[in-house]
Amino acid sequence: MNENRLSDRCAVVTGGAQGIGRAIAERFLAEDAKVCLWDSDGDLAADVAGHMGGSAYSQQIDVTNPNAVARAAETTALAMGGIDILVNNAGISGPNAPTWEYPIEDWLQVLNIDLNGVFYCCRAVVPIMRSAGYGRVVNIASVAGKEGNPNAPAYSAAKAGVIGLTKSLGKELAETDIRVNCVTPAVAKTRIFDQMTEEHIGYMLSKIPMGRFVEVEEIAALVAWLSSEECSFSTGAVFDITGGRSTY
Repeated sequence: MNENRLSDRCAVVTGGAQGIGRAIAERFLAEDAKVCLWDSDGDLAADVAGHMGGSAYSQQIDVTNPNAVARAAETTALAMGGIDILVNNAGISGPNAPTWEYPIEDWLQVLNIDLNGVFYCCRAVVPIMRSAGYGRVVNIASVAGKEGNPNAPAYSAAKAGVIGLTKSLGKELAETDIRVNCVTPAVAKTRIFDQMTEEHIGYMLSKIPMGRFVEVEEIAALVAWLSSEECSFSTGAVFDITGGRSTY
């Protein structure tokens, strides 16, 4: 680990109070960044940030509310002195059901959080980065967005959308010093398991040649590099971390 790689950088991690988001925030702090946890559970985010120390902040935020996201971007930038890094991690898996039986209200909720939320956060934060002349955006997509998981149509569609948005935004900003990339992990053991059936969890494990789930710390290590100045010539790209499930 490069303990000073992110020195003086200011990062926002959505869904940062638990799971993958918390692991990313902890990695950023270990590399000397300031971090603001954006999370729908404001009390949990405040508690986690309090335990992380003086370089951690928190903000209760509903990423499906574009006006709230815009306000949070402004207040966070003022509190930390800017936003250099944005990690769009907030998401839900939704229920497991075939497409023809999938509840419409669940479809809309998954798309709103997992895709629209990423768009709203990028739309609010990228102008701050453009004004500063520097930025790193990392979107947490999923292998489901590359291959599609049966009985997870909303999640697969939303994560495919995140991949497409990443490619578009990366190309739009290619002539600046703002890099936009995404990672497509296999599933990690987080609270998202609570939303899945045992059958679906078993299916996902069976698809991983390494025979195990990814650790959140492994995802955080990749995200930390993508969030650093060392990631200088990759943008609009998709970085696989699936234990060999997808090799493209």
